[in-house]
Amino acid sequence: MLAPSADKVRVVKQINRPEIVFAAARRPGTSRLFFGGSDFKVHSIDLAAEKPEPKELGKHDSYVTGLALAGPHLVSGGYDGRLIWWDVDSGQMIRTVPAHSRWIRRVAATPDGSVVASVADDMVCRLWNGKTGELGHELRGHAELTPHHFSSMLFACAVSPDGRLVATGDKVGHVNIWEIQSGSRIAQFDAPGFYTWDPVQRRHSIGGIRALAFSPDGSRLAIGGIGRIGNIDHLDGKPRVEVFDWRKAHRLGEAQGEGRGLIERLVFHPGGEWLLGAGGYSDGVLLFCDVEAKRVLSQAKAPMYVHDFDLDQCTSTLFAVGHHRLATVRIGDDAPGARKT
Repeated sequence: MLAPSADKVRVVKQINRPEIVFAAARRPGTSRLFFGGSDFKVHSIDLAAEKPEPKELGKHDSYVTGLALAGPHLVSGGYDGRLIWWDVDSGQMIRTVPAHSRWIRRVAATPDGSVVASVADDMVCRLWNGKTGELGHELRGHAELTPHHFSSMLFACAVSPDGRLVATGDKVGHVNIWEIQSGSRIAQFDAPGFYTWDPVQRRHSIGGIRALAFSPDGSRLAIGGIGRIGNIDHLDGKPRVEVFDWRKAHRLGEAQGEGRGLIERLVFHPGGEWLLGAGGYSDGVLLFCDVEAKRVLSQAKAPMYVHDFDLDQCTSTLFAVGHHRLATVRIGDDAPGARKT
């Protein structure tokens, strides 16, 4: 299946928000979306409703930056280092776990919900029992300092479609692949094109791996972020995607979008033919990449800087969250005209 072209991308619903929305998780087969952000709160909303009204579930002590559905539970993670389990049906808080000593950047779950993975700036990936919240494995394989002796950050993690593996990626472009059952590291490699160090003017670094995604068959790993940056005080680089054969630590290809921006989230088409990345800079960006041809097929403007999104099973509808907005985007031939609420 060919990736949609930019002229077939249509925003069909937008909902303005006072906060920056960092994370989202959609209940499969429905239009019910959970989201959290800079207001410290976790919300639920039905985007198919005529006039969607958010419902507050509860809150963290700081930014909510990761969400994942684990069976009947929603798990949220935040800047406060806590993971909170919520009952999906009732919206009630089930448990709170002091999971990390620093900012939780991403939360992911196996398809069956049995294991939840969290990564944070303490440079550790922890695996949790999705039902009980008990700690399973601590995965340590990312350096706490960059090569220039500044604190590093562990931005990204992703679980393979078969639920056997978890990938983690950090600020300097180091990637580890772990076996979930044993907690063993089975592969590692570097993607240095996502990291910029300025040794002269600012003596500072920027960039890092911000998004990871396994291909449907688990053989490839896509990485998203930003390319080399000229002005290190800004995100002055192009949105960048690289695809690896992770078993061989071999880069299969790379793709860069136009303009400036950061890829925050990646999702493969279920057939593996194309890859969608989303993020932004001052504006939002959607980047459709051809996996085999190793090139950008199409680039479209998103209605806001996108921090997270979910693609429905038919790959025709995108549920996106980001800077002060939620959006439903159609990416197929039957996309209707835009509508704003």
